This record gives sequence, C-alpha cells and structure tokens, in this order.
Amino acid sequence: MKTPLLALAIGLSISLPVFADTPAGGYAFGHPAKAAEADRTVQITLGDMYYEPAELDVKAGETVRFVLKNTGALLHEFNLGDAAMHASHQKEMLQMQQMGMLTPTGMNHDMGQMDHSKMGHDMAGMDHGAMMKHDDPNSVLVEPGKTAELTWTFSAATGLEFACNIPGHYQAGMVGRLKVTP
Repeated sequence: MKTPLLALAIGLSISLPVFADTPAGGYAFGHPAKAAEADRTVQITLGDMYYEPAELDVKAGETVRFVLKNTGALLHEFNLGDAAMHASHQKEMLQMQQMGMLTPTGMNHDMGQMDHSKMGHDMAGMDHGAMMKHDDPNSVLVEPGKTAELTWTFSAATGLEFACNIPGHYQAGMVGRLKVTP
C-alpha cells in the first residue's frame, strides 16, 4: 500500500507521544512542568550505557527538575515511563535510526536528504521533518558533552523507570529505577 494516507499514519504514530490510559489523555505517572515550579533539582549523568544515580525516589505531587549531562561519547536519551512504554518507544527509535534520523552521536535534522524508501512506503511530497520528531514531553535526547533539562510533576505510579531507548542502550543496561511514594 503506497498511499500518502498510510505515510501520514506512520508519521503520526512515530511523532505522537505514548499516552497512558488516563482521563484527558495524560500520563498515569504525572505531567510536564516548568523549571520554576520545581520542588528540587536532581542532576543525572548520562554515561555510555549507565545513569548516575541509577535510582531515585520521589514523592507523589513532587515536581522534579532533571539536569541531564551527557559525559559519554554517544547520543543518549532520558525517557520517563514504565517498561511497556519503553518497549514501544524503542520500536519508534529503531525506525528513526533506520531512516537515518539518529546517528550514534546526534540527530540528523535534514530529512530531505534521506532515503525514505527504507521504510518501504512512497513518501514523496511528505514533510518528513514534521512527521519524524522526538518531542515527547516525557523524553529528551542529549548529545555528547551537552546538558539538557526535563521537569516533571509525579503522581502515584509503580514500575516507573528512566531509560535510554536508542537501539541497544536499554538492553545494555541504560535504565534506572524511579520510585514514587505517597
């Protein structure tokens, strides 16, 4: 099936965030917040295949500003979610890598120069840059030597993790535990 609608559907499935089953389409474990609203700041080092610290406790209702410093040589991600969300996001990240959007050290934002036939769909005339984005509110990519931030207000949740979903990184151990207590 080589139709623009199929291409659009694929693009939307990649660019839309994975939502938990909650009222108003939000995340079951909380929502994004502004840095000025943070109750505390937590610094996390993203090394090659590890986080430091690898565990974190937060309280339900607490707003945490994460300052993420990539000290490794590779592109890494900080993504909040449970194991099922990470598994789903890993598939999206693999597609992004296969299309050439992700490189080992960064993101290739010049989608117009890529070979979109790798996906097996006729995507001529589509705005690929608009379709393939990594802009989920619970996730941030951090290039080597760079620092990024993510601020989140947590609600009660179990089984929450922060993870790097770049292909192979989660499996190599780049995952941390996040415990939300009442």
